[in-house]
Amino acid sequence: MHTAKEIVATMTNPTSDDIALVEKAYALSEKAHAGQVRYSGEPYFIHPAATAKILAEYGMDAITIAAGLLHDVVEDAMVSREEIEKEFGDELLFIVDGVTKLGTHKYRGAERHAESLRRLLVATSSDIRVLIVKLADRYHNMQTLAHVPPHKQRRIALETLEIYAPIADRLGMGKMRSALEDLAFPFVDPDAAQHVAEMLKLKNLETEEGLAKVRKKLASELAQKGVKGFHTDIRMKGLWSLHQKLVRKSDDINSIHDIAALRIVVPTIEDCYTTLGLVHALYKPLPGRFKDYIAFPKPNGYQSLHTTVVTPEAGIVEIQIRTDEMHRHAMFGIASHISYKELGKEIEKLSEGAQKSRFSSLSFSWRSLVPSLTRISNDAAAKKTDAKIPPWLAELASAHADAESGEFVDGLKGDFFSYRVFVFTPQGDVIDLPATSTPIDFAYAIHSDLGDHLQGAKVNGKLVSFDTPLNNGDIVEIIRRDSAHPSAKWLEIVKTSLARRHIRSALGLTEPQATRPHRARKHARE
Repeated sequence: MHTAKEIVATMTNPTSDDIALVEKAYALSEKAHAGQVRYSGEPYFIHPAATAKILAEYGMDAITIAAGLLHDVVEDAMVSREEIEKEFGDELLFIVDGVTKLGTHKYRGAERHAESLRRLLVATSSDIRVLIVKLADRYHNMQTLAHVPPHKQRRIALETLEIYAPIADRLGMGKMRSALEDLAFPFVDPDAAQHVAEMLKLKNLETEEGLAKVRKKLASELAQKGVKGFHTDIRMKGLWSLHQKLVRKSDDINSIHDIAALRIVVPTIEDCYTTLGLVHALYKPLPGRFKDYIAFPKPNGYQSLHTTVVTPEAGIVEIQIRTDEMHRHAMFGIASHISYKELGKEIEKLSEGAQKSRFSSLSFSWRSLVPSLTRISNDAAAKKTDAKIPPWLAELASAHADAESGEFVDGLKGDFFSYRVFVFTPQGDVIDLPATSTPIDFAYAIHSDLGDHLQGAKVNGKLVSFDTPLNNGDIVEIIRRDSAHPSAKWLEIVKTSLARRHIRSALGLTEPQATRPHRARKHARE
């Protein structure tokens, strides 16, 4: 069991007030959960203590860590909301409420399952820390899932794999995503998990010695070139991620070249490109396998250089090059080991631009995802409309608000948590869509008016049909004309529920929906 001292020691630059708050929450939680046990027979308090430790590791602020300690006391320990508010304030109470209110809807059939997700999204739409506490809570619960009754295990694991791991990914929390996926995989498909684990073990034996040689050679070359303060490590692909690739590659592990990746973490962006030149001077790169996510970050803020090279020591190897800041973000995403307090000064100057455009520039920053830090009561939260949250998360909270339970969950999986493609407008803005999306989906992702008056589309400069599936890196240009209107056939083509909803509205099949904020009308042309 993690002690208060261990949790505090993990926190990022805590003040004396921060330490006092966490210790106070720790004492109340320990007292409230006294005598309670988990399925494993261990004291229940192990869970909130572990949740708080995870939050501290992710660099969250003291209020969030304290909320992690207290997230179950109202639901499971009969501590009143009034007591929480009196002792810890309304901000902490709001975060606790956002997590604990979900408890009455957990795992009791599809309808209540959907309702729990709705409540999570509504709470998160006012303060994203609710979601981060929930992810930490789920992470520890997955670590102890073997002790849960067997009839619940697969359902919980599947929800984790299909909902929570992709949410972590969309927040840029790569470490959390990978951990949740690999913890859930054996409970969702035990045979496949064992098969992939065995294949990975054999592959590791083949590449481990060679990768060590490549790593040593590159480190020596970097030092000779005067690059200082760098470090390297080897990243092995997660079991679930590898399984998904094996399915796409017909179980041919030899066709997958990023099972093991060598990471090189350097001090500056200039060092990144210097290192890339050195790598390509030493080893021949594979054509078409270079990706510059520094110049073109992923929508979740991920930045890195990726190149795949042929080495005599280890065969084909993927090499990832990034700065320390990029590496922290790749691991911890929106948390990124920087407290909300430290971000406070940046929020106001970033928020205006973040609201104007979903992707206001190519150097899209994870900081624009951070919500407003205004201290809000539970009542005030319901009225708050200017919280700064990821645009896709705001869409989650509203896009399927009136859908039936099954349609709601299917919509989440299809629109937001599926395999993604990242395509570009002619001006270079990144649009994030589900795999196999079409130019129609792209047009509606820009603006409803653009979709409603779509006459034609060009992909990479060539006219294409409306059912053409879009691929990563495609540049899509929409041709708009006032006289053009949606066709009923479009409903059979589109992949996103957003596009489907607007098409139905335009055809008079549903009540008209509010249009999305005007976002890039300049991308259309007459």
